[in-house]
Amino acid sequence: PKDNTFDLRKVMDEGKILIVNLAKGKIGEENCSLLGAMVVTKIWLNGLSRADLPEEKRRPFYLYVDEIHNFLTLSFADILSEARKYGLNLIFAHQYVEQIDEKIRAAIFGNVGTIISFRVGVSDAKYLASEFHPVFDATDFINLPNYHIYLKLLINGVTSQAFSATTFSPPKRKTSYRKEVIEASRERYARPRKAVEREILFRSSHP
Repeated sequence: PKDNTFDLRKVMDEGKILIVNLAKGKIGEENCSLLGAMVVTKIWLNGLSRADLPEEKRRPFYLYVDEIHNFLTLSFADILSEARKYGLNLIFAHQYVEQIDEKIRAAIFGNVGTIISFRVGVSDAKYLASEFHPVFDATDFINLPNYHIYLKLLINGVTSQAFSATTFSPPKRKTSYRKEVIEASRERYARPRKAVEREILFRSSHP
């Protein structure tokens, strides 16, 4: 069998960029959830493997996950509580709190250091108000203008008092190098699709 040319631990240790497209419209909802959970778990396991490095040599790796509720499992509680010491930094985005299972929700809010919120609906406003009390209440969250946020920051291990800020409006699109980046990535890490399909067919017919 061919060796895997993709080394996730190397991606983490060398500060490379990995983009995984799990659009439901392309692969379906079940495949999106399954593959997303697998990718996140794989990154977590590779993070754990950094135990073979001194803590000061574990290069920070940032995992950004959009629509995080699609990929959450109960193991996320462990990931949230231990990721930092392995140099794994987590940035999760989702649309409303009730998308997340109650137990996982408690683990998330119990472990995150920084919380940032734009304008939200009534149910989320009530939930977030308890996190930002006494500076902001539910009405404040509901009435936030566009591009304004409320946030609490973790600074030197201490949670700051909640405050408001203004974000930048979406920038105008500049020159895109999307095509060139994809082609370079395929040339370096990928193999021809037909060759991969032939190998899959061979393996499935020769158990």
